[in-house]
Amino acid sequence: MKRIETNSVEQTIEAGRLLGSILEKGDIICLEGALGTGKTAFTSGIAKALGIDGYIKSPTFTIVNEYKGKLPFYHFDVYRISDSSEMFEVGFEEYLYGNGVVVIEWANMIKDILPEEYIWVEICKDMEKGQDARIITIEFSGKRFEDRERYYESISS
Repeated sequence: MKRIETNSVEQTIEAGRLLGSILEKGDIICLEGALGTGKTAFTSGIAKALGIDGYIKSPTFTIVNEYKGKLPFYHFDVYRISDSSEMFEVGFEEYLYGNGVVVIEWANMIKDILPEEYIWVEICKDMEKGQDARIITIEFSGKRFEDRERYYESISS
């Protein structure tokens, strides 16, 4: 597990970019954190690493936004769903097992339908250090990430 401290929105974006730099087709990134902790800022960093320069916004009302970059990028926000089975109505499985990278905000709400291999990212505010201070915890789950997790540890130190 990797723990990163950031003190600005720009540093949170950079933390996402660093993670994004090691992602491959089929990777799933699950984001957790209270409202306003920086999940979308972190996601925009991932998008930058994938060659997406446009504005990244949370797909709160549409459930998923699709972007074209080095790899297809699918950004989910499942905050408003009432049951994980609703995800199948938007073709969730095709996204998960497709040719792109999937980022899911509020992933704990659909944990019961997630595959076994994913990267879990939790972002928390650290108000003792300031309004923009964050603690980002990144945990890799699954064999597919073993080598990349070691590499990520070496480049993020």
